[in-house]
Amino acid sequence: MLTNEQFEQLVREGIDAVDERFLQKLKNVEIVVEDNPTPFQLEKLKLRGALLFGLYEGIPQTKREGYGQVLPDKITIFKNPIEQVYFRPEDIKKAVKDTVWHEIAHHFGMDEKQVRQAEKKRG
Repeated sequence: MLTNEQFEQLVREGIDAVDERFLQKLKNVEIVVEDNPTPFQLEKLKLRGALLFGLYEGIPQTKREGYGQVLPDKITIFKNPIEQVYFRPEDIKKAVKDTVWHEIAHHFGMDEKQVRQAEKKRG
């Protein structure tokens, strides 16, 4: 099990691994780490018994019309679910990196199906 500081460092590395041209276009989004999703987050997604590694909450860039004076979008990476599935440090690191990429893709307007297809292409 990683310390919070170690896990947060993996999230920073995951962000740094995203292509620079996308990082430059991130607008009004916070990326945070939490231990677990809240019951409200799980209920909103209708997840019962499923583990949630990350969550994008906000208005995707593709749907921002008349957008302004709003709180930042939020990407949350959940530490405990990732560590429940992965035990080796290199596996945790890859899961964090992939989760960061996945949630940033939602920020840019990709739906779950599109993200999954893009992930297959990424390898």
